[in-house]
Amino acid sequence: MSDIEVYAFVGPAGTGKSHRATHVARQNGIDFIIDDGLVISRGRILAGRSAKSEINRLRAIRRAVFEFPEHREEVVKYLTKHPPQKLMILATSEGMIEKITSRLGLNAPVKVINITDVATPEEIEAALWERREKKQHVVPVAKAQIQHSFAGKLVGQIKGFFKGRDKDDRNTIVKPLFSFNGKVTIDSGAILAMSRKLLELGDHVKKIREIDLETYDDKIELNIEIDLNLGGRSALSIARTLQKKIRMGLSYFTGMDIRKVNIRVNEIFL
Repeated sequence: MSDIEVYAFVGPAGTGKSHRATHVARQNGIDFIIDDGLVISRGRILAGRSAKSEINRLRAIRRAVFEFPEHREEVVKYLTKHPPQKLMILATSEGMIEKITSRLGLNAPVKVINITDVATPEEIEAALWERREKKQHVVPVAKAQIQHSFAGKLVGQIKGFFKGRDKDDRNTIVKPLFSFNGKVTIDSGAILAMSRKLLELGDHVKKIREIDLETYDDKIELNIEIDLNLGGRSALSIARTLQKKIRMGLSYFTGMDIRKVNIRVNEIFL
């Protein structure tokens, strides 16, 4: 995808980027938009999955930067097969742009457009108020395109900047399930308790001797020591199954990136 000309549209969350995305794209002759995990063109979803379909904020962030392999592969495959001349990526920072371009194998942006370049301070403040008070998000997609795949409340629809020119030039207002007041923190004790419960599911773990948790930025590494009942299986097979179960379980319930699950078998019972 080395021939795709990449543009970046940057601004803090809730400042009105999605609302203005189609307008900015047309001003710059841009074919496709990437916004919150979706590839969009003329109000239509072409590939990907919306971060706003996630049930918690952590998974939404990971979805937006294409951290999930199947999601990333789907988008890369589509862009490889249908490469646009120009592509605009919406993000909250240039660092987020770098993550997305790196994961999708795209070039660095030829131009960075800031929300302050296209919106007045009053318009930005009004957009922030809407996000803060109503917990509503805008998706630059026609309502019919998103209503079957969006896990949340569809609030309404607003016309884009080019009224009358294109029936698909519309933005949909949505209220994601992860919209809430305050912030989410996950205590290390909760992660350890989840890990213990996942280990106890099944007949192979006879005793959990130790579970140790280490964190690296937003990634988790677990060190586990257990006694096993083999039950006709090999210790290696059981350990690999447990690794997969814990990684998938913790990722699903917390939305966090499980860097490693190290399992040490202390004792084996036939």
